[in-house]
Amino acid sequence: MNVLATSALIYKNGTYFEKNPLWHAEHSAWKAAQIVKMIRRAKLTPKTICEVGCGAGGVLRHIQANVDSECHLQGFDISPYAINLCGPRANERLRFTLIEGEDDIPGPFDLLVSIDVVEHVEDYLGHLRRLRPKALFKIFHVPLDLSVQSVLRGRGLTNRRDSHAHLHYFTKETFLRSLSDVGYEVQHAFYTRRSIEIGSGCRQRLVALPRRLAFKVDQDIAARVFGGFSLAVLAT
Repeated sequence: MNVLATSALIYKNGTYFEKNPLWHAEHSAWKAAQIVKMIRRAKLTPKTICEVGCGAGGVLRHIQANVDSECHLQGFDISPYAINLCGPRANERLRFTLIEGEDDIPGPFDLLVSIDVVEHVEDYLGHLRRLRPKALFKIFHVPLDLSVQSVLRGRGLTNRRDSHAHLHYFTKETFLRSLSDVGYEVQHAFYTRRSIEIGSGCRQRLVALPRRLAFKVDQDIAARVFGGFSLAVLAT
């Protein structure tokens, strides 16, 4: 079925927009920096880039400023509310398109970017399968919601569902295994320090120091115990 998910209705009917009217645009520069870091680490020189679930378009606009000036970029989203927010960011080499599902994405592109999207998709394995032929290289960024502290807090995970509509909760190992299960080959992966660098809540500020110290000692343990980290993955 050519839809991202049955739960996609909340993005199409304005429910998600009502809860997140900025569509997380305030974090666009930080998210784009993680993608640019991966592009440079892997020495990629894409001439065409697409973003699946482009939201308000800010991430692609920041990426555009850090890649070849001749690169063409295309953002896709299933939400008309998100696409409306993209309008001011469009230019000659940056376009945004409303789609119904993955089959509407043309291709192949040199690089496909998916930033904090997979955890929202009901059939995320099918989603990953359908994205695989759309580009030679794929960069995924996913929050690692599943940790010791999120489980012990009781409502730690359900709060993520209520506030951000996360349907799936990953660790580094489970997400990498999911990619492998549907045929991807992982080339590079690194943690991003989401809660430390852009976290603003009281609880996040409270545990920022323990997270920093633990991350310096052992990144895997810090992510599994304290949470608050995300994973950037380059795959083919």
